[in-house]
Amino acid sequence: MATASTTVERLYVDGEWVETDSVLEVRSPYSGEVVATVARSGKEEARRAVDAAARAMREPLPAWQRADILDRVAALVQERVEELGRTISAEAGKPIKSARVEASRCVNTYSLSAGEARRLSGESVPITGTQSGHGHIAWTVRVPVGVIGAITPFNFPLNLVAHKLAPALAAGCAVVLKPASQTPVSALRLAAICEEAGLPPGWLNVLPGPASEVAEVLVEDERVRMITFTGSSEVGWSLRSRAPQKKVALELGNASPVLVEADADLDLAAQKVATHAFAYAGQTCVSVQRVYVRREVLDDFVSRLVPKVEALRAGDPADDATDVGPVIDASNRERILDWVEEAKAGGARVLAGGVEENGVIRPTLLADVAPEMKVCRQEVFGPVCSVIPYDSLEEGFELANSTEYGLQAAIFTRSIGPAVRATGALEFGSVMINEAPEWRVDQMPYGGTKASGNTKEGPAYTIREMTEERLVVLATP
Repeated sequence: MATASTTVERLYVDGEWVETDSVLEVRSPYSGEVVATVARSGKEEARRAVDAAARAMREPLPAWQRADILDRVAALVQERVEELGRTISAEAGKPIKSARVEASRCVNTYSLSAGEARRLSGESVPITGTQSGHGHIAWTVRVPVGVIGAITPFNFPLNLVAHKLAPALAAGCAVVLKPASQTPVSALRLAAICEEAGLPPGWLNVLPGPASEVAEVLVEDERVRMITFTGSSEVGWSLRSRAPQKKVALELGNASPVLVEADADLDLAAQKVATHAFAYAGQTCVSVQRVYVRREVLDDFVSRLVPKVEALRAGDPADDATDVGPVIDASNRERILDWVEEAKAGGARVLAGGVEENGVIRPTLLADVAPEMKVCRQEVFGPVCSVIPYDSLEEGFELANSTEYGLQAAIFTRSIGPAVRATGALEFGSVMINEAPEWRVDQMPYGGTKASGNTKEGPAYTIREMTEERLVVLATP
């Protein structure tokens, strides 16, 4: 129990801010200092939240009202971009200039969702095209799927939360949110903004706490009709197997590949790789991890890439000059460094980085890696990237497809032929041409294949997942 003098961030349940008998400490990934103390929820609070969400949905909000609330949230977030950015940076260790971008993107996510709420509709069904349809009119409507359980990761504690909450409200669904325990404060700040914007009680409930308790209730309670999860493949597919009668939307991991053809703009490709392999210390699902380069230009490409990687500034995320901050915690830092050491023991060479300085892993570039190494086969989720040669486009496609993941991939080339071939050959949810696989705008369909997931995010696409199509048939005289 927190002492009386301790300021505790409270849970948000049924329109009330609630304290509990235990707390979570949120620590800075950079300094290790406690940056927030948050009330810890358990099964009791989760059941209360589901009760509130189910009760709220008995009195549906009209689409225009949902859209107006979403617009007001967007406006309030816009006013507080700096404040929210500093919250993100403090609890997630994200460089402040990147944290501000995340907060600004949250504005877009809510604005786009407001527009979709106003456009949400079905379509007419041309049943009079057959004799048996004569004397009838048919159309479809889209109805909310029901209460949604949302589980979000630490790496985008504001905007990935927004990608669950804003489309859910646009669709007419109430939400019970379990944010990552490492980064719950941003979600609670967003809940306060939603309350200020006029969201009625019950429509949003935010429960920081252990997945073993909160997520368990979301899986077991039949009133939770859909679970939307962003996180690791192992946890995501386990959730899906445990909830066979629910809709379970998964946005999971990747080991993003980039192909660099001999005719590519090598300076452009090198700059994109240097930026997008190490932004937020590589802790994004689509961070560049594997760079496959035509053998005849490998040395030229590496000579351009290494100085760009070495020029990245690693350190305090609160410093505007910082490009690469810490990974989320010490256990992940140790794991990543162990993977690098394993690669080195297997013959890999370190072209840049590979060391820890003041608790931050320097941006690490590897060569001579083998496909079976963890840095190549698994998702590093850290500031580590490997450069690997290939001799034919077919070999490049085979190497890119050689992991279990399939979220986003990229190819750099000046020729239309290889670019078009890549769109069919690369087994990924998105293929970027002359752009990094980390590139994303919030309205695009974002999601993967294979172990990387089973859904598309982006407000219009998420709303489609969060609604069901209902057919209406009217017999006419």
